[in-house]
Amino acid sequence: MEKELTAAEKVAVARHPKRPDITDYINALFTDFFELKGDRLDREDAAVLGGIALYKNHPVTVIGTRKGKTLEEKLRCNFGMPQPQGYRKALRLMRQAEKFGRPVLTFIDTSGAYPGLEAEEKGQGEAIARNLMEMSRLKVPVIAVITGEGNSGGALALGVADRVLMLENSVYAILSPEGFSSILWKDASRSREASELMKLTAQDLKGMGIIDEIIREPEGGAHLAPLAAIRQVDEAIGRHLAELSKEKGSRLSGMRYRKFRHMGENLSG
Repeated sequence: MEKELTAAEKVAVARHPKRPDITDYINALFTDFFELKGDRLDREDAAVLGGIALYKNHPVTVIGTRKGKTLEEKLRCNFGMPQPQGYRKALRLMRQAEKFGRPVLTFIDTSGAYPGLEAEEKGQGEAIARNLMEMSRLKVPVIAVITGEGNSGGALALGVADRVLMLENSVYAILSPEGFSSILWKDASRSREASELMKLTAQDLKGMGIIDEIIREPEGGAHLAPLAAIRQVDEAIGRHLAELSKEKGSRLSGMRYRKFRHMGENLSG
């Protein structure tokens, strides 16, 4: 029987450099992917990858955070920490998807939005807030998959979805354990302790009603058998997309809005 990982161990697995990323999912699950760049306001942000593709011969819009694989890619993608231009690009693509009736699929793996001075000057907070508002009322199906880390508003800006799915060893939280322990105890070295307190695992969040489904991973983590993990994601996306595609646009947006408004009502302690 597989040993259950601690929360801190899940954080380490979620951050593993060999874990499948958005480019792996695009290459394995979609055909005819056509990347769309730029926010039409300022510049391109490589930390957010998005475009049009076919999923099982149906057109969809795919958007996700990208950390990069090589050092050169990681630097170009700012280690997966988007700037406001990236969130505005994502919003541009989601609005386009709504115009043409394409479902939106997002893949989330980020330590958080970039907190630098330039990002703040360019309107980082406003860009994230606008995504939250606009995503809540999209009239096309939206499915978000947390594939690794999902930290802070940087993750939530792509996570206002009809279905929020998490890989078994991914994490989803208001900030990183290091940031949490730095704020609470002024000591980043207590991140393992923070991981246990934060309730950031898929199992914790499913129990609280924050996410909709946990996607099983191969024993030891998705990085050990990427294709098997991707097949599990494929099955979950296909099933939920088939269910959501039966709903009308206004009903979809209404259910999504109520879902997020009601989160936390039944929690205690």
